[in-house]
Amino acid sequence: MTAMTHAMLKGSNVPLDAMAVRAVLRWTPGAGVPDVDASALLLGAGGRVRSDEDFVFYNQPRHPSGLVRRLPKRSVAEGLTDTIEADLGALDPSVEQVVIAASSDGAAFQQVRDLRILLYDAASAGGDPLAVFDVRPETGEETAIICGELYRRGDGWKFRAVGQGYPTGLVGLATAFGISVDEAEAAAEPDPAPAVPTVAPVSAPAPAPGPDLQATVQHQQPTYGYPQPTAAPAAYGYPQPTAAAPAPQPAYGYPQPAAPQPAYGYPQPAAAAAPAPDPNFVLPPQGPQFVRS
Repeated sequence: MTAMTHAMLKGSNVPLDAMAVRAVLRWTPGAGVPDVDASALLLGAGGRVRSDEDFVFYNQPRHPSGLVRRLPKRSVAEGLTDTIEADLGALDPSVEQVVIAASSDGAAFQQVRDLRILLYDAASAGGDPLAVFDVRPETGEETAIICGELYRRGDGWKFRAVGQGYPTGLVGLATAFGISVDEAEAAAEPDPAPAVPTVAPVSAPAPAPGPDLQATVQHQQPTYGYPQPTAAPAAYGYPQPTAAAPAPQPAYGYPQPAAPQPAYGYPQPAAAAAPAPDPNFVLPPQGPQFVRS
């Protein structure tokens, strides 16, 4: 750095002898560092743009007058650069300020390393910068920052180091200076595009699935002597009786005693054998009986 270069502090200003300048934004790329874009707003009386054409950025890189333009990005030894060039001496007298801003793509400025703005004499191919300002975000949540401003002072121009941030990105910055949101929002931040939710095709609702019988059987525990499903595992590790054959139908319509319930899952005694039939039992004669008189 030579004596010709002014190291700027936030809020300080310096007069300019050059009537055409290059404002170069420079930062260090790396993993997790978002891309940075330079932009410019030409402001009239009251600190607002005269029309939406006074916004120079990546989707409108050249002002209709041709006097303010965005140059292609470059990779230099110190990092990446994005540049705004302005012919201050030829601007319409209604332009009182040219604001130089930076916006980040995909992350806030707390992720951007070594951001600075360097102001050069555009008429000089080389040489040292006229002014340098290290731009530091105030909160870290900013996604757009006014790095500096070129403004008229009498018959000349000055440069002021600003460093004011906006958490609302380039759209919020442009809106603050009078850009129409309805016309500029889509163009100002075209990427990344908002995610569009996928809509499933309309179809008849599927029937509700029935209970998972296998899961029910596997997880149903024996209930202290109540009859268990035949597929249920043995309770508490004790063997269970094998499934009995279907009970015989009641004889002559008389109710039969109910089978005893298993007791707390333990093995149950085998049913007693039925008594042998009486060999001397004889059915009485069938039909009406008559007594001889």
